[in-house]
Amino acid sequence: MSDGISEDVVGVLTERIEARFAMGMDQLKAAVSANPFANRDATDLVKWHGLLVQAQSVLEGAENDLLTALETQPSEVDDPTMGLAHRVNAAVTTRDGRAVIVRWLLDPDAPGRKGLAAERLARLRPRTGPAVPATAPHRSVGTPAPASAWRAGGPVR
Repeated sequence: MSDGISEDVVGVLTERIEARFAMGMDQLKAAVSANPFANRDATDLVKWHGLLVQAQSVLEGAENDLLTALETQPSEVDDPTMGLAHRVNAAVTTRDGRAVIVRWLLDPDAPGRKGLAAERLARLRPRTGPAVPATAPHRSVGTPAPASAWRAGGPVR
């Protein structure tokens, strides 16, 4: 059922990613795995490219299942075969949605990539380190202990 166009979606976007980072996808994946916080754009693109490739694979499987079912059908399509057709449509939608995200990530001038929208998006991203210090601050002598140091019977000694 594929006419070459759907494979080109993944191929074209892969080429654009490789050109942007001047390395092949395998090298880029390895670099992101080694240090995912070094370049947020690279990390996001590797993630969404992987999801795009996965969606393309699901689409190809759904198309093959539909073709097999259609080859055995009489003139009218039965309900299970229509279900396969709907599965293909859903897979196309998923693949195309992921392709749009990859294209958006590749375009630094895309709406939402600069200004207030980009600042809001950055606040939604997961933190790269602990939100609070992992060690207690040093207290000088004579500074009262925090309330958490008190037990039911009085201060901890």
